[in-house]
Amino acid sequence: MIKFFSHSVQATRAVCRFSVFLLALVSHNLAHADRQQELENLRKRIAAMQSEMDKTSESKTEAADALRESERAISNINRKLSILASQQRVADQKLGKLQDQQQQLNSDIAGQQTLLGKLLYQQYLGGKQEYLKLILNNQDPNQVTRDLQYYQHIARNRATLLADLRNDLAELDAIGIEAREQRTELESLRSEQAVQKKTLEKEKNARKQMLSKISMQLRKQRRQINRLQRDENRLAQLVEKITEMLAQPKSKALFRNDSLPDNRFDGSPFDQLKGKLTLPVRGEITNRFGTPRPESTVKWKGLFLRTSSGQTVKAIAAGQVVFADWLRGFGNLLIIDHGDGYMSLYGNNETLYKEVGDLLQGGDSIATVGNSGGNENFGLYFELRHKSKPLDPLKWLAVKQH
Repeated sequence: MIKFFSHSVQATRAVCRFSVFLLALVSHNLAHADRQQELENLRKRIAAMQSEMDKTSESKTEAADALRESERAISNINRKLSILASQQRVADQKLGKLQDQQQQLNSDIAGQQTLLGKLLYQQYLGGKQEYLKLILNNQDPNQVTRDLQYYQHIARNRATLLADLRNDLAELDAIGIEAREQRTELESLRSEQAVQKKTLEKEKNARKQMLSKISMQLRKQRRQINRLQRDENRLAQLVEKITEMLAQPKSKALFRNDSLPDNRFDGSPFDQLKGKLTLPVRGEITNRFGTPRPESTVKWKGLFLRTSSGQTVKAIAAGQVVFADWLRGFGNLLIIDHGDGYMSLYGNNETLYKEVGDLLQGGDSIATVGNSGGNENFGLYFELRHKSKPLDPLKWLAVKQH
């Protein structure tokens, strides 16, 4: 049975392909012209899609270039921020030293202010009377000279102390101004660079999204073009085949069957019916058993009887239904077991009248003709088999046709 179904599927597929060619022949030049126009329109559409994809590719290149520039700018800004951070560290170290100097100066100024205060206080208390006392007390002139020199030394130290104090205060003020200016400048630069980096990061993300969108669009366009090109190839091949077939004379059926089976041979062993059988439906035989199918090395294992839809299909001899269901490639298929390993197959039916297990007599109505299973033409696919081996139905007919 498995071999039988395998051969049957191959047979039906070949019949379907042959039916496509027959339909093309019936359509003649009108169908051919329509397909030629469809092919031309398809090629124009592919060209338009290709042009659109080229533009999209160009947009992708531009977006990639812009993204590259953004990333370069971000890299430069990051480098500048790194330099600024280094400068900030140096500035902080310098500021720390300045602050240490400032503290030392503050300490020195405090000491100087204390000493100066003492000197001023002493001067306030003594004034110029110390000089007069030294002269009027009739002390030793040498001692007076030494004391005067001492007072002069104190006066000079006081002047020096005042000058140093003024210098230290000015230096302290300058250090404070310089530190504040440097910190303000660095903060300003760092803030500006951070703003630029944030702006560029935003621009970079936007360009990445755009690039992703363009890439997705390109992939979609490529899939569409690939699909259209496959359609174009299939249509071009079909047009070419139809052109070749239209250039040839129409094929003629082998012969037409106008007889139907009956029950006259019921009760006889099936192997004794060779040369006595009648085909199950009226119609034209369009192929010969054992010959190659069109565009294939597979050979015909049965007959296709082309006829109108709805015609009644008859059992060729008595037997029992062993299969009645839809089968891929065969459509609605019915198989009759005639005993001793002989079976008959009826495919592409529109309706099956019998079910598995039904007992039949020769000539019983078992189905109606259709085109199920993907067949383009209406008709019946018919096979004879013995122990799964296909037989030539024409050799079993009562009337031989050539």
